[in-house]
Amino acid sequence: MTDLTRLTLAAARAGLKAREFTSSELTGAYLSAIEGGNAKLNAYVAVTAEQASAQAKASDAKLAAGQGGPLEGIPLGIKDLFATKGVHTQAASHILDSFKPEYESSVTSNLWRDGAVMLGKLNMDEFAMGSSNETSYYGPVINPWRANNSNAQLVPGGSSGGSAAAVSSWLCAAATATDTGGSIRQPAALTGTVGIKPTYGRCSRWGVVAFASSLDQAGPIARTVEDAAIMMTSMSGFDPKDSTSVDLAVPDFAAAVERGVKGLVIGIPREYRMDGMPAEIEALWQQGIAWLKAEGATVRDISLPHTKYALPAYYIVAPAEASSNLARYDGVKYGLRDTGKDITDLYELTRADGFGREVKRRIMIGTYVLSAGYYDAYYVQAQKVRTLIKRDFEIVFNDGVDAILTPATPSAAFGIGDEDMKADPVKMYLNDVFTVTVNMAGLPGIAVPAGKDGAGLPLGLQLIGKPFDEETLFAAGRVIERSAGIDFSPDKWW
Repeated sequence: MTDLTRLTLAAARAGLKAREFTSSELTGAYLSAIEGGNAKLNAYVAVTAEQASAQAKASDAKLAAGQGGPLEGIPLGIKDLFATKGVHTQAASHILDSFKPEYESSVTSNLWRDGAVMLGKLNMDEFAMGSSNETSYYGPVINPWRANNSNAQLVPGGSSGGSAAAVSSWLCAAATATDTGGSIRQPAALTGTVGIKPTYGRCSRWGVVAFASSLDQAGPIARTVEDAAIMMTSMSGFDPKDSTSVDLAVPDFAAAVERGVKGLVIGIPREYRMDGMPAEIEALWQQGIAWLKAEGATVRDISLPHTKYALPAYYIVAPAEASSNLARYDGVKYGLRDTGKDITDLYELTRADGFGREVKRRIMIGTYVLSAGYYDAYYVQAQKVRTLIKRDFEIVFNDGVDAILTPATPSAAFGIGDEDMKADPVKMYLNDVFTVTVNMAGLPGIAVPAGKDGAGLPLGLQLIGKPFDEETLFAAGRVIERSAGIDFSPDKWW
């Protein structure tokens, strides 16, 4: 039998429906792969083998009866940011030690409703704050990719590094992820996987541990554009428990994948040509333009003039919201509790012990920009800039542009413990330079693997779409995927 873990989600679904194998067999293959490889990759922080086996058995009964949902029997990994009832949910942070919620997030509820199987919880940057998955309390995730002729360990990107690494290394059929400033698209690009950040409001945020509430959005990471579309159809939907959820019908996203780009207008923003951008990133971008033209799209140069302000504005807005959201973690009701001589001492000791360095940095930045003397100078100004960034996109889309093509990341995966990144946090933040505008404007964006750098590491291209027009992104993303024609499978070393 073919190695079941190497099947795409779409192929696994077809195989289950045709009774070529059972969900129990498929789930067992993934659990064996996790047992054999997770110690080296550190993608999972909790494995739910018993629950997975029980869910698979239930799926087999449904499939045998000719029943079952769109994801019946498909084994998935769940980012540790999603609340899963009775199961480890800690946002990869020490401060949520031993926390197991009494409720299920809306997104995971949708997945279980559609028949999916949970393999376990995936590692991530602590509270989703990071671009390399090195801030996790459980240690860094290792990218399954390695540079040619090198054994050096590379980052998988962040914050959804565990999700991207697990998908890339065949430790799950697909995974949930979240994106606040690029945390789906950047790790997808660094691991040769597909990741889509939906329009803000497309997927419910209820039951997802909050980082920056006006920016956070759930989405999938998968091996192919079609797999991502299948996942997103199940993950999406209106939720009255989330005040920012939009009451729109969920399309069959997979039906749009083969639609093509003939007649579409693709914008190429001149502001994304950054100083010092590697030649191979520019070459890949030009290749992507050529592929879309060859399939019948019209390509047009466009301007998004406020792009240069997006990253600094993001790193005011996001930490400000984080400092407010993370105020609830005080050691009183749940999670870590350090004893102190009084309540103030308890708060201080618990938060000092429970939060990692990067989370503390962002809480302090956020608290500073929200303080009485600096609120108008920083936070209010950043929100004004955010409005201008959103308006830039509106002008372009109203002028007939259907989607925008950009690089996904400024480089391929870098080394774990990279000294330049450790010494200068701003260099780490620059990994999000192509992705944060999408979150600031609430737009959908997809990262699709499109090529490799000189060391054989994957590189991705990003497509940005109109609000709630993810279908066009799936169609254009499929054109890039098909045109590249590359097998984005890492050489197994784990």
